[in-house]
Amino acid sequence: MSSTNLTPRETVSQLDKYIIGQHDAKRAVAVALRNRWRRQNVPEELREEIAPKNIIMIGPTGVGKTEIARRLAKLDKSPFLKIEASKFTEVGYVGRDVESMVRDLVELAVNMVRSEEQESVKTRAMEIAEERILDILLPLKHREKEHTEAQEGTPPDMPVPENGVLVQEDTRHNETREKLRRLLRDGKLDERTVEIEVADSPTGPMIEIFSTSGVEDMGMNIKEMFGNIFPQKKKKRKVKVSDAVNMLADEEAQRLVDMEKVTRTAVEKVEQSGIIFLDEIDKIVGGDPSHGPDVSREGVQRDLLPIVEGSNVNTKYGMVKTDHILFIAAGAFSVSKPSDLIPEMQGRFPIRVELDSLEKEDFIRILTEPHNALVKQYTEMMATEGVDLIFQDDAVEEIAEVAALVNGKMENIGARRLYTVMEILLEEISFDAPDIAVAKKKINIDADYVRDKLKDVVEDEDLSRYIL
Repeated sequence: MSSTNLTPRETVSQLDKYIIGQHDAKRAVAVALRNRWRRQNVPEELREEIAPKNIIMIGPTGVGKTEIARRLAKLDKSPFLKIEASKFTEVGYVGRDVESMVRDLVELAVNMVRSEEQESVKTRAMEIAEERILDILLPLKHREKEHTEAQEGTPPDMPVPENGVLVQEDTRHNETREKLRRLLRDGKLDERTVEIEVADSPTGPMIEIFSTSGVEDMGMNIKEMFGNIFPQKKKKRKVKVSDAVNMLADEEAQRLVDMEKVTRTAVEKVEQSGIIFLDEIDKIVGGDPSHGPDVSREGVQRDLLPIVEGSNVNTKYGMVKTDHILFIAAGAFSVSKPSDLIPEMQGRFPIRVELDSLEKEDFIRILTEPHNALVKQYTEMMATEGVDLIFQDDAVEEIAEVAALVNGKMENIGARRLYTVMEILLEEISFDAPDIAVAKKKINIDADYVRDKLKDVVEDEDLSRYIL
């Protein structure tokens, strides 16, 4: 149930807005995404036979492997889970079992679909919340109750209102209520305080269960089980009207959402368009066989096989089929290679793409071109303090030069080095920004400024190992 039918060319174009270079990897994921749309449009008898072509991305850290997968999922509005393969251990040992990633993905999908459904009933929920606030601001008192009791034969000494009086009271009440409604919608009651009842969140100690799948499933249902046994407690809180409307609207939205429908949709989304990004896949490559079995390596690969190939995983929302989940694995493979994976695992990842290491020219583009470019981020953040930060072209080039130089001297961490360099460069400005005089709020960053701020750190190799 893919939410888009973008062509591979359009997908690459969208990814180019956020990720510099890595054309081969973008093409591979774009084709994988399009193949989902193609599978949904082939004859039904063939549809279930077409399996996704899982991908292994090979490249050093910080070159965009995770970002490509994350942006792809966002583009397709698919349930997406990133998890490190090194977190898993073989079944029977203490640690996370591989099936837990499918359960986590389903949980993410349920939350995603529930949020979408709540958004669709937002208008209705806001209307109900508004009525509840008006009931609090203008209570009916006990007029209706008194009228009912009088009609049922209350003692003769109790005055029975005439029908005309009741109609007159109703008219006045409705008029006042409509006036309050207008004031409420105009925001003129936002600062008034009201008392509302809200669900009481538990503050006691939390119980966590670490075990294999069977007991883990039991742990997942403990909260629901106790929720059914003990009714949810309510507590009264005094809040501003503006906050009360939002709180009551959220509560009503949850009531309006059909959770059975949410669950069905979420499971279908996972089965048809889920994406699991298995990072650090190279960490589960078998070590030296003479050292005996390694519970975090080859055993994990064997446990992963049925899930990647396609199996049923038990979750608290029912059985989930993994046949058409797209698995994207990634690793640096600096001390191993994909062919070191067990043969069966290699067969489950038929597409392999190598990502390029980033050079100075790539860093210059990363700093300026993407929609979320670092230079844009820092410029906008400083603008919130009234500081006009201007980066000259030679400054951007110098920052890229420093990042490339440090990556060459030490561990190559790719584009992540830019974050460190930018933080050190702008540390003083970030600290002083609220106190800078209005006349000096325009700050020009050029190559000389960059060299001056980073000179000592770059030249002192020992110091740069600690700071950069």
